Amino acid sequence: MGKWFLFPLRVRYQETDQMGVVYHANYLNWFEIGRTEWVRQAGIAYKEMEARGLLLPVTDVEASFKHPALYDDWVTVCTRVAEMTSIRVRFESRVVSGNLTETLGFSYEGEEPPGDILVQGGTKHVWVNKEWKPVRFAREAPDWYDKMVRLAGEPKT
Repeated sequence: MGKWFLFPLRVRYQETDQMGVVYHANYLNWFEIGRTEWVRQAGIAYKEMEARGLLLPVTDVEASFKHPALYDDWVTVCTRVAEMTSIRVRFESRVVSGNLTETLGFSYEGEEPPGDILVQGGTKHVWVNKEWKPVRFAREAPDWYDKMVRLAGEPKT
């Protein structure tokens, strides 16, 4: 498996519900932040991909809630590629308590990131063009595909 890429954030008041915990849909936003930052680590900007006519919509999402995050808590969004082909990619995500980047930096190699897992899950995606037709990323953008493969390590396919 590839490295986990870490992105810290502090829970904002607007992300909490009447119970004082992070509203569940916000974790999906955090998963997206993790994916965007993972792609950025590969040296690719989503904005550039979209300008080139390549889109990566979510086709499936999974989230399992273990413990709540509260207003003003530090959490770390941990993201890695679990599977990748020229057509599909599956990201694994974890949201853990605390700011792991203070001690680990922005990446971690290991089966699971350290710390208490608050939410675990992931997303599946398919590469499409602006007409929403599936495309082979390796054919459309071989330079970017190679960058993502290198960053992903050797994900299971």
